This record gives sequence, C-alpha cells and structure tokens, in this order.
Amino acid sequence: MEPPSADELLSTTRSVRRRLDLTRPVERRLIEECLALAQQAPSGGNRQGAVFVVVTDPGSRRALGELYRSAWDRYLAEGVGAGRPGAAATPSTPAQQRRIGRSAAHLAEHLGEVPVHVIPCHRGRTEGAPQVVQASAWGSVLPAAWSFMLAARARGLGSAWTTLHLFHEREAAELLGIPYEEYSQAALIPVAHVVGSGFRPAPRAPLGEFARWEAW
Repeated sequence: MEPPSADELLSTTRSVRRRLDLTRPVERRLIEECLALAQQAPSGGNRQGAVFVVVTDPGSRRALGELYRSAWDRYLAEGVGAGRPGAAATPSTPAQQRRIGRSAAHLAEHLGEVPVHVIPCHRGRTEGAPQVVQASAWGSVLPAAWSFMLAARARGLGSAWTTLHLFHEREAAELLGIPYEEYSQAALIPVAHVVGSGFRPAPRAPLGEFARWEAW
C-alpha cells in the first residue's frame, strides 16, 4: 500500500478502539520507528524531557487494563470535563455519540488485551502550578505523543488517546516503576494493527466556528 500523504495522514488519523487487532503482535521495530519520529517533536526550551514507557508484558497490560476498567466505571458514574460518553455534542449527532460511547466501552473491556501500551510522561508534577508552568510542561510532551500516533497510523497501526487510567496514576506508576514524584503521566495510548481498512475525515464544526481572526 502507498503510504498516506501528509494531508491524508492528518485528516484521517482517528481514535481507534473497536478495530484494534487484539491477536496480532506488533513488531518492536515498528514501535521504535514511531518513537524515533516522536523524538523529533519540539519541546519547551529544547529540554527534551519527555519519557515514553512502552508496555508489552502481558501481566502488566492486564493490570493496566484492570485499572482502566475501574476508572471507566468511575467515569460513567461521575463524568470528566465534557461529560459522560453518549452525551450529545455539536457537531456530533446523538447517534454518533452513542457509537463513540459503545466504542469507548469496548476499549474499557479489552484494553488489557491490546498488544502495546504507550505511556508518555513529562518531567515534574504540575498540580497547583501556574498556568504558564502547566502549559510548558504539557506542551513538551503532547507534540511528541501526537507525532507517535501519526507515525503509527502511517505504518498501518491504530491508536487512541486515553487518559482515564490517570484516576489511578499512582498505582500505574508503582506497577511500571515510574517515579511518581518526578514524572507525570500524560496518557495511555493503546497501539495495535488495525482490523479492516479505510479511514476518512470526521465531521467537524464549520471553520468559522473553529477559528477566530484578529480577536475573539
């Protein structure tokens, strides 16, 4: 297959949950290629402080899956930020939101079976820090994480940005030996080959609602 163009890659990299292949191993070489590209992402002051923890051990993945499932139950009960799965939101239709909710529930049930988990971390803890400190810290890991996900898509791999395990960040840190007081986890990215083929741009709000020129 021809690799996707840059524009196609940027417009069709979706959150993949139901279509992650839970049975096909992912070659370490592919993950390392994606990580090498992620390293090229910019970071604040070129400090390059991000660390990516790659988890393939079946026992560790199962344990992370249990933490995630517990977090999912809490999410359903309490919601986070924008609300619980299934809530209608523009530009998604209620039917689309229900599909997203079913997809998210599927991932919560099967996360521990996904062959690769990638946890990007940034140095330091930012709880209670000024906004500028938080923005600098997250801005030094999120570009690398997105580069990783784009590189994975270019290699026929699917991934999804998830954060629910952060309800249990300390437990995950203990499981993986991450120094909790020194590094913050940004996400848990499940990675696998994709079942089926074909991704297309998703519905989005009109550009005029997304962008503001000169002022709000």
